[in-house]
Amino acid sequence: MREGSFKYPDTEAFEFVERELNKRDITSQDIAKMAYDVAYEFIPEAKLTEFETATVDVLHKREVLNNAMVALDLDRLATEEQLSQPLQKIIENDAGVFGVDETLAVSIASIYGTIGVTNFGYLDRVKSGVIRKLDTEKEGRVNTFIDDLIGALVAAVAGKMAHRYA
Repeated sequence: MREGSFKYPDTEAFEFVERELNKRDITSQDIAKMAYDVAYEFIPEAKLTEFETATVDVLHKREVLNNAMVALDLDRLATEEQLSQPLQKIIENDAGVFGVDETLAVSIASIYGTIGVTNFGYLDRVKSGVIRKLDTEKEGRVNTFIDDLIGALVAAVAGKMAHRYA
């Protein structure tokens, strides 16, 4: 470690992720609602408010914050055409063989075991709602990482809730 007195900036990291998601009109309540919709069939007794609490818990995990910050900043840098070639072209075109966006996302979803990973696979396949919008929106902003990030957050919250009710 470079600084002996370094303290991980948990609050700043959380605020960064929350602010960047809000810039794209995505709130923690949106993520909670998507997770609720995914999990309702399996845990119908769970309340939306529980998913909202679980979403905040998931968003405060350092592993989640680290991956989310990297994903969000890579999309920003690609939008601003600040990445080196050929990485710039690969990310701005969301090349199917790239896979780094899914790798970051799976590492978030896997925090909650195979159910998190399975949920992510499902969400990545069906790409509904805001995930589809982010995946198909091509004008003015690169969304290579954020669509998978949202899917991973939803999958992680649904996985956390499945563990709670198991």
